[in-house]
Amino acid sequence: MMDWVAWHLAYRDPESALSRRLECVGEHLAKAIDDAPAGQVSLVSLCAGQGHDVLGVLPGHRRRDDVRALLVEFDASNAGLARRGAQEAGLAQVQVREADAGAVANYADCLPADVLLLCGIFGNISDAEIERVARAAPAMCAPGATVIWTRHRRAPDLTPQIRAWLAEGGFDEVAFDALDTETLTGVGVHRLSRPATAKLPDGPLFTFRVKAASALTGIGVLAAAAAEPTRRRAK
Repeated sequence: MMDWVAWHLAYRDPESALSRRLECVGEHLAKAIDDAPAGQVSLVSLCAGQGHDVLGVLPGHRRRDDVRALLVEFDASNAGLARRGAQEAGLAQVQVREADAGAVANYADCLPADVLLLCGIFGNISDAEIERVARAAPAMCAPGATVIWTRHRRAPDLTPQIRAWLAEGGFDEVAFDALDTETLTGVGVHRLSRPATAKLPDGPLFTFRVKAASALTGIGVLAAAAAEPTRRRAK
């Protein structure tokens, strides 16, 4: 099995592609929280890994006390580290749930979200599953919600199609950042501008294809990204 905890060590290098992606996601996440309506902000992060994106933004954010965050992560060690990180940062409103993010039932109680993170997922599931997630996203989101997602841009580049699927579902594109000429990382940001007509699908949204984790469905955002920069995982 892949050592997903050791994989996270790449974040210690500020020049790594993962660190640059994390910085970009963090900037968009901070703005999404800023732009959310007054009052409580529901944040859901799927395949959250050790939660570096959320835990990197919330402690110093002016609206930290408004945010109620759920981090969904399958890997027990990474979930434990995310939980410890939230506790050490004094973020009692951050819940880490050790569960399969590919099964909507595992976090449906926290939907719809005002901010939905889909980072490090799309490089490790099939094209059909990416479409399934993109088309289900409106049903997972509150009106005006922001979705932040990542995907590599290597040929055949699927990011234009992902952007189109989200647009068809009622999302306006806020930003699309093309990072790194070597890893060809893409970070997308979309805001739900029309009432959702989609419904949450029955059955799993996705199953990770990474062979080293073939028995694990929906394993962490950071963990999944490990496969992207090398042969091709919001964290």
